[in-house]
Amino acid sequence: MKKLSIVIPAYNEGPSIHLILNKIKSVILLNNIEKEIIIVNDASKDDTEKAIQEFIKDNNELNVRYYKHETNKGKGAALHTGISKATGEYLIIQDADLEYDPNEYNDLLKPVVAGFADVVYGSRFMGGNPHRILFFWHTIGNRFLTLLSNVFTNLNLTDMETCYKLFKTDIIQGIALKENRFGFEPEVTAKISKIKNIRIYEVGISYYGRTYEEGKKIGWKDGVRAIYCILKYAFKK
Repeated sequence: MKKLSIVIPAYNEGPSIHLILNKIKSVILLNNIEKEIIIVNDASKDDTEKAIQEFIKDNNELNVRYYKHETNKGKGAALHTGISKATGEYLIIQDADLEYDPNEYNDLLKPVVAGFADVVYGSRFMGGNPHRILFFWHTIGNRFLTLLSNVFTNLNLTDMETCYKLFKTDIIQGIALKENRFGFEPEVTAKISKIKNIRIYEVGISYYGRTYEEGKKIGWKDGVRAIYCILKYAFKK
C-alpha cells in the first residue's frame, strides 16, 4: 500500500490548526493511498501544541506524528525536520492555515501515480478553481519571483512560491536543503531543476488567502531573501 506523507510546519496556528487537520482527515486519496501526517511545531508561543495534542487524542486511528522545535528556527527548518521523518513514497507540503485545500491532493498525485511526474507544483495562477482576491503587489511580487527563478532554472513554472509541492519522497530526501525560513521555495526549486531527467509538472489549485490580520506571516523582507536565494542557488552546485 502506497503512502502520502503530509508535512505541516506550524507556528502560532492554535486557533485554526484543528480545522486543517480535520480537512486532511476527511480526504480520501486515489488508489487507496494511505496518509501519514507529520506536524512540526516551530516553538509556537500560543496553544498550538495543546490543539495538536487534543486532535491526536481524539483521532488516534490516524497516523499522526508530532515533533517540536524548542526554539523558533523558521518554516524551512520545520520542513527539513518533517521531510527527514517521512516514510511515505510521496510527500506533500501543507501549511497549517486554511489557504490551501487538502481536497486537491489527488490533483497533484495524479501525474505522479500515472508515472508521468516526479514533482508536481500546485499553481495558484492557473486553472478555474476559486482564488480569493487580496493584494495586488503581493501577486506582482510572486509573479516576479517566479519569473526570476525561471530565468535561472530554465523552467516555465507559473507559481514557484506555492506551498503545494508534491515530491517522490526519495527525491526530496536526497536534496541537501539549507534555508531555514521562507527561502525554502526558491532553494528547492533551484535544486530540483538541476536533477538530471527530473520530470516536473504543474496543476491548477484553489487559493483561500489570508490577510495579515487573519494571520498571514510572509512580508517584503522574505521577498528580498527569496531574490537572494534565487541568485545564490542558481550558481551553486
